[in-house]
Amino acid sequence: MAKPFKRVLVANRGEIAVRILRACRELGLETVQIYSEADSDSLAVRLADRAVCIGPPRSSQSYLNAEFIVSAALMHGADAIHPGYGFLSENAHFARLCEKEEITFIGPSADVISLMGDKAMARRMADEAGVPTTPGSAGTVSGVAEAREVAARLGYPVILKAAAGGGGRGMRIVHAEKDIEAEYLNAAREAKAAFNDDAIYVEKYLTRIRHIEIQILSDGQRVLHLGERDCSIQRRNQKLLEESPSPVLDDAVRARIGEAAVRLCRHVGYTSAGTIECILDPTSGEFYFMEMNTRVQVEHPVSELVTGIDIVKAQIGIAQGQPLAIEQSEIRLQGHAIECRINAEDPDNGFAPCPGAIAHFHMPGGPGIRVDSHLYSGYRVPPYYDSLLAKVVAWGHSREEALARMRRALWEMRVDGVKTTLPFHQKLLRDARFQQGDVHTKFVEENMLEAL
Repeated sequence: MAKPFKRVLVANRGEIAVRILRACRELGLETVQIYSEADSDSLAVRLADRAVCIGPPRSSQSYLNAEFIVSAALMHGADAIHPGYGFLSENAHFARLCEKEEITFIGPSADVISLMGDKAMARRMADEAGVPTTPGSAGTVSGVAEAREVAARLGYPVILKAAAGGGGRGMRIVHAEKDIEAEYLNAAREAKAAFNDDAIYVEKYLTRIRHIEIQILSDGQRVLHLGERDCSIQRRNQKLLEESPSPVLDDAVRARIGEAAVRLCRHVGYTSAGTIECILDPTSGEFYFMEMNTRVQVEHPVSELVTGIDIVKAQIGIAQGQPLAIEQSEIRLQGHAIECRINAEDPDNGFAPCPGAIAHFHMPGGPGIRVDSHLYSGYRVPPYYDSLLAKVVAWGHSREEALARMRRALWEMRVDGVKTTLPFHQKLLRDARFQQGDVHTKFVEENMLEAL
């Protein structure tokens, strides 16, 4: 049954907070923006109907304080909370706290977040749903000895992954048996520090692969996939550029991977927007489930531009109990979209973070260009959070036109006052191998970093 919202609290910051506020405004919903003491002059605070400070700059005392955020929602009469991505967006405790206080969490249920947040359990769900998984341990391993046994069976290299992992933390590639004990202990130690969970599982490490993910929308009855995003341009497992459709998928593989993603979502009873992440062996065309992200993704705009579907508004509609109004057969991938993440980082200095004051900001525009950003001239980038400043997204009738528009947009863009990843993207777009779509997940590390 539909439960219309009146007021939504945005439990995030930066560009995704602005993106959610804009969706709410178009839907006629009032907004409450939370902010830390470091974000009092943020664009999100300026755009929201109401704003409330929830703590000091450190995220552990503000954006990660579930109890404070829910209290703010109750105090300001919010019907729902949108968590965005990162912070508490995949935190089952936070979702349960919302449920307890009868505030709608705009996302899947706490039980599903918990189920798919455990990477080893998510692999098991994929197996049960008949979705291919990378050869590996049946679940988490009990310690170094079992990890060594599994690795010997799979053959080196293997990759150790934290069961509660994300963003590359708690992950180690092991090329030889002599290294597995040290790397296991390193991975477990890092996972414990990052996620308070040191459980580790083991997979065969595949090389020259591509990172392919499928955007999902589900109202609990109808599950739709919105095509794939190719996220193979990465540095240390951090995505730098995404595009849709993938330059290497043919229609047959696209159909198989989309059907597999839908099957998995049905199997776990998924509701809301979500993403199934896979790795693809371009040579064989075989794909393997990697993990599920139970939230909106940073790179969702590329799927929006090729499908014409507003994913954030759809996510809010589903949370209000509104059924999806389209069928899978009505979804068409039209044209090509590419997203470049512009971060406050110095590519010439190991991508070191570069917080500071923005002396001047000029946003590119023109045909086929969209920019999601929270920047304005005079804004001070705080040192406490993610360094993402803007997402420049180019659409074209073909990949070549999208690339040409992106090159023009990056040439127009000005961010003065801090170093950014603009020069990196300009160089990447000039690379002949990238232009031909001939890349893999280690392409940047193997071919570009020394030349920058």
